[in-house]
Amino acid sequence: MKRWTRPLALVLAAVTLVACSGQRPGAAPAGESPSDSSGPKAGGKLVYALSADANGLNPVTDQFAAQSYSMVTTIIEPLVSMDAEGAWKPYLAESLTPNDTYDEWAIKVRDGISFHDGISLTGDIVKANLEAQKASPLNTAVFQPLDSIELTDPMTVTVKLKQPWVAFPYYLAAQVGMIVPPSSLADPQAASLKPVGTGPFVFKEYVPDSRMVVTKNPRYWRSGLPYLDEIEFRVLPDSQTRAQTLEAGGVDAMGTTRDEDIVKYGEQKDAYAVYRTQGMPAPEYTFMLNTAVPPLDDVRVRRALAHATDRDAVVSTLRGGLTEPADGPWTKDSKWYSDQGAYPAFDLAKATALVKEVEAEKGPVEFEVISTPDPNTMQGVELVQDMWRKAGIDVTIKQADQPDLINRAVIGNYQATVWTAFSSSDPDGEYIWLHQAYAQPVGKVSLNFTRLKDEQLSKALDIGRVSPDEAARKQAYATVQERLREQVPYVFLDHLTTGAIIAKTKVRGIDEQMLPDGEKRLPLTGAPIPYHPFSGVWISTQ
Repeated sequence: MKRWTRPLALVLAAVTLVACSGQRPGAAPAGESPSDSSGPKAGGKLVYALSADANGLNPVTDQFAAQSYSMVTTIIEPLVSMDAEGAWKPYLAESLTPNDTYDEWAIKVRDGISFHDGISLTGDIVKANLEAQKASPLNTAVFQPLDSIELTDPMTVTVKLKQPWVAFPYYLAAQVGMIVPPSSLADPQAASLKPVGTGPFVFKEYVPDSRMVVTKNPRYWRSGLPYLDEIEFRVLPDSQTRAQTLEAGGVDAMGTTRDEDIVKYGEQKDAYAVYRTQGMPAPEYTFMLNTAVPPLDDVRVRRALAHATDRDAVVSTLRGGLTEPADGPWTKDSKWYSDQGAYPAFDLAKATALVKEVEAEKGPVEFEVISTPDPNTMQGVELVQDMWRKAGIDVTIKQADQPDLINRAVIGNYQATVWTAFSSSDPDGEYIWLHQAYAQPVGKVSLNFTRLKDEQLSKALDIGRVSPDEAARKQAYATVQERLREQVPYVFLDHLTTGAIIAKTKVRGIDEQMLPDGEKRLPLTGAPIPYHPFSGVWISTQ
């Protein structure tokens, strides 16, 4: 997700980043660092392969995807982080305290932290960052509930909201909560190329579409960290090239989504360690449907597509059996999962009957699916195309590069498209993608890409946003799942747990990251390829 075409660039960034970037905590990854009884060692250089370049390195103005977070979070840190169980924890902030009605949050800034340019982190700098994020076209939709931001003492900022917002701190763990110094706010263009932050590493070099290099911050506020002297991020878009470079010793670690990589390197435990996302961090792989255009404005057609889709066959054919079929936005091991309502099960006879019913009234059921040209993606699209044709649905495939595909989704110039979604830190993170208030007519920019308008779904999202009672929230999100299964704006395929980091065994600490208070930090998050902190990563000499 890089090099956006204008004029929709900033708006597109706002509508895609929460959907596909990493903001969703959950269980620890499968796999763990090889043991080393001598403990972490300081020094060394890590060479790390990424799937794509960032579009820019400024959290206020540049859209972030997983590869952006991998690079930028070595330099720029957020107010909030996540523990290993997926609960938010203060990071640059010392505490975040709501009032009784959750429409105000007091953010107390941690003392003794300095930016790389020597400026001390204070409450007024945090206030300026949050105001810049609220004003930025990139994140204005996310911060729509914010009313005002006040400096209540030199190290405390009070955020006043238009309504209760119980999940507000989760958002500050991602791009909108990342804090930069006044110089970056004053010159955002320079900040896009040479970021400055409070992080464990300092910017050294950036060559777009090639590499970025960061070096150890000797004055980092967390004592004893980081361990590494230097990290070089290399941009290798082709997954096979990344794997070949890893084997040849050109890089020490890489991200991947290929099941064959997970199986291959997972069997070579003496040489490689494999870390996979599981549970809530894993996004859902779907076909997203435009409910505002024929024939997908007819719920019978959408349900026919779901009935015609053999999710088990998708998992066995495309994922090597490594994933689980999905029937909604959350996995069964999530506390938010509910089986309320029945997702249309694979039943070719039911699918065919629904198609014939619609054909009798409206004529043939036919539409176009948009896909990126990536061979792995095309294989999946063609597999499902064949399933749908067996139900009597005439499906054609049109290829588009990712920016164009997203452009079309945003303005509604599509019928169906392959889509990876639902990677938020809390169910409230899906609010702007599902609520009817964000569904605009075709031709206008819409944050609700499916353009589904459903009163019950939207009311449930409202309850989940404002209620501090977890039981009430669980029931609200049970209703959300029920309505998604009934209305089928997405045809769910599987929980995409094939996002992984593969590292040579000398690379340690990927799954051993700690928070400032000593609690274990969430190791991996992000979609489809995960990212992780680098402050606790080290190189073993054993």
